[in-house]
Amino acid sequence: MQNLGYSMLWLFIAYTLVTWVGILHTIFNIKVLHMKSMKESPGMGEGYEKTKPWHPLYNIIIFPIFGFLYMNGLSNPTINEALITGLIWTLICIIGDLVGWVLIKHPWRLTFKEFYIDYQPWITLIYIAIFLGPIIGFLLI
Repeated sequence: MQNLGYSMLWLFIAYTLVTWVGILHTIFNIKVLHMKSMKESPGMGEGYEKTKPWHPLYNIIIFPIFGFLYMNGLSNPTINEALITGLIWTLICIIGDLVGWVLIKHPWRLTFKEFYIDYQPWITLIYIAIFLGPIIGFLLI
């Protein structure tokens, strides 16, 4: 049986972790590998641009771990619950990304076009990975 509060806890932790991994990867590229920052090159900068192909990988590793933790914590998990959880997590992430990366003004803010069109195929692969997280987690039980 769905436990929305427990599901949201694992989603929040996974989303926060994957976001920080991406930010730290960008910082690593700029500080250690001496790639250009957004101040020194167009767009989000070379340091960020070089991380894009890695973003789906972060998600396909992290979200199944937390999908497993969520599904394993249920008394009698089912594939239907995993599918519903994947759908809920994906929708929340899509809305959260829109608000956090497009609508709210901050230094790493992107336009709608930059986030949903120029960021292809990565953003689509990320949302597929998020959807699959609870399903893979269920299959690992």
